[in-house]
Amino acid sequence: MRVESTAPDLRTLAEPGASSRERVPAPVSAAALFVAFATIGLCGFGGILPWARRTLVDTKAWLTDQEFTELLGFAQVLPGANGTHLAVMFGARRCGWRGALAAVTGLLIPPFVILIALALLYRWYGKLPEVHGALKGMAAVAAGLSIETGLRLARALTRRIHTVVLGLLPFVAIAVLHLPLVHVMVVLVPAAIVCEFAMRKHASWAASRIEGGKQGGGSA
Repeated sequence: MRVESTAPDLRTLAEPGASSRERVPAPVSAAALFVAFATIGLCGFGGILPWARRTLVDTKAWLTDQEFTELLGFAQVLPGANGTHLAVMFGARRCGWRGALAAVTGLLIPPFVILIALALLYRWYGKLPEVHGALKGMAAVAAGLSIETGLRLARALTRRIHTVVLGLLPFVAIAVLHLPLVHVMVVLVPAAIVCEFAMRKHASWAASRIEGGKQGGGSA
């Protein structure tokens, strides 16, 4: 008698279409992490987040939109550079400490070398009007990429009232009221954690009540 295995295929679970709870992260080599984050660092004019999302989600399919948003959210509440935090956390998840080291090295070293070369060139040619025009154009492109990334991240969030409110409050507090960033983070980050925990508890309680009602109706 032939018994067919019902074990899930890990390759299927690792595909980008699987849900975040079912996904089994596929291993990524340290060399692949170095190349990917070096590309992110070299292309990230005005900020790496648009290119990080494009590389990790769209090109490599190593993360879903929701996973990238969660990882980026955690990176942003830590002091220091968001991109570096993102590289360390993602690299460590996929290849341990070697992955974290490879991702950070790839993110920082190639752009640093180019930055030194550009600094020397700017010292010699920085007063030319063509150089100023090029820098203004690059700044405009970087702003557009940042806006596009923000819209994509917003679409990845669960559309519930509390997530919309928590997303708008930092914008209003910083952009409109001009409150200090540190004060806003100290207040809103714990509030967001408590709110999300309460919503999950309420959803779990409601699901258990519904399940209990179905079982009671079936037994009757």
